[in-house]
Amino acid sequence: MPDPKDILPDDINGGEDAASDNPVIDLDRSLTDEETDELAGRQLRFRVGANLKFNRLDKYLCGRFSQFSRTRLQALIREQGVNVNGRPAKPSHKLQSGDAVDLILPARELRELIPENIPIHVLYEDDDMLVLNKQANLIVHPARGYKNGTLVNGLVYHFQRLSSCPDDIRPGIVHRLDRNTTGCLVVAKTDTAHWKLSRQFADRTTRKTYIAIVHGTPELHADCIKQPLGMHPTIREKFSIRPDIGKESVTCYEVLEAFRGFSLVQLDLKTGRTHQIRVHMSYIKHPIVADDMYGGKVVYPWQMENREPAAEEPLLARCALHAWKLEITHPATLQRMTFEAPLPEDMQTFLDALRQYRKMPSRKTF
Repeated sequence: MPDPKDILPDDINGGEDAASDNPVIDLDRSLTDEETDELAGRQLRFRVGANLKFNRLDKYLCGRFSQFSRTRLQALIREQGVNVNGRPAKPSHKLQSGDAVDLILPARELRELIPENIPIHVLYEDDDMLVLNKQANLIVHPARGYKNGTLVNGLVYHFQRLSSCPDDIRPGIVHRLDRNTTGCLVVAKTDTAHWKLSRQFADRTTRKTYIAIVHGTPELHADCIKQPLGMHPTIREKFSIRPDIGKESVTCYEVLEAFRGFSLVQLDLKTGRTHQIRVHMSYIKHPIVADDMYGGKVVYPWQMENREPAAEEPLLARCALHAWKLEITHPATLQRMTFEAPLPEDMQTFLDALRQYRKMPSRKTF
């Protein structure tokens, strides 16, 4: 099995939608506690071997996942969160050698999550799910080195009901956004809603649309970037174009407004790899403003206004990337729903400055 660190880094290194579009991971052994934490929310597949100790599905999974109670695994099976040879099965299903068992791994039980009064901006809420507008400088869930101050700590403070709550380190978390990426994030309130939403992200039936401000203006007004992504060969925190070992990654962009030295772009993700948008825009030589990891620069008022250098705060202190729209199917009603998060104040201020000082004719106005 690949090292989980090469599959799902800490949330501080998580992608635009880091767990939203990952291929099935084939496993041939049980997982350690650390691997279980790293692979939570990922779609796993076990191939049943010839020497079965337990042939009942629930007992087989208990043997594979000692981190979970049999009751919890049985509930996951009954809610059709586990497939055998592509079909939902009962807990008592008798497995045969060669059967393929698929499931989206739930978060491991952990009793160290501390509720914190962190502001939560709710765009939508019902009995099954929440859609939030995540603020900047907020890690989604606890990870190595970040045990508190995360969105999850705020969620367990404000909401009594979340999937796999209260004992998990990632209650409700279906997908993630980078620490400094703002915008739409869906949260599950029930375990049934969780796996149904997770399945949508895994099957690429969601639609995710981002807004970014980038350096320069792409030569093509609209295009799709198709370059495989993988871990950077020498820097653990970074990702890069890896034709040798990278995974399929597709980002489609459209220039909404062009300015002197900058552009406002809309981005539609066809896949959801870690740091995908940031790496792809850097690859075409138009990195996102203030994304210093991938070549973006902070911009100061004196630069925007073409004045003499001055001691000023930057116009935008974080990566100018916003998860603008999210389209999903409601896990209970099956209704197709679209949510939109307004542009955050810091990006709007930067955009207003561009319109004032760097204006150029353009096709659209956001």
